[in-house]
Amino acid sequence: MKLLEKSDKEIKEIAQPIWDNLVKTSNIKDYGGFTKDFSSQMLYGANEVELGKQWANNKLLTSLSEKQEFLGCIRRAQFVTVLYKQTSNTMPGEFLGRLVLGIEDESVKVFGATIY
Repeated sequence: MKLLEKSDKEIKEIAQPIWDNLVKTSNIKDYGGFTKDFSSQMLYGANEVELGKQWANNKLLTSLSEKQEFLGCIRRAQFVTVLYKQTSNTMPGEFLGRLVLGIEDESVKVFGATIY
């Protein structure tokens, strides 16, 4: 699959279910569900203990709204960064969600996921 050659609309169709899953599983602190689309590189750095600490210490990560706005894509090297305007069910304001996608073993995998 040539991910970088896809249009923003095509990438959004791939990214949206992945982002929706990250939001849902982060809210319920489901490590297995949260990491199911991670690349092997991401899995190495996102162990269950570390994610548990993040969920315990950051209320935003467990109160994400299921409604967000797709902002667009940035293509660099072998990755596509998908940006979202994300809100929380309990915290005021808007946050920037960043999902980095790439290809591993001929499948789209998550190489980065952050929210600011």
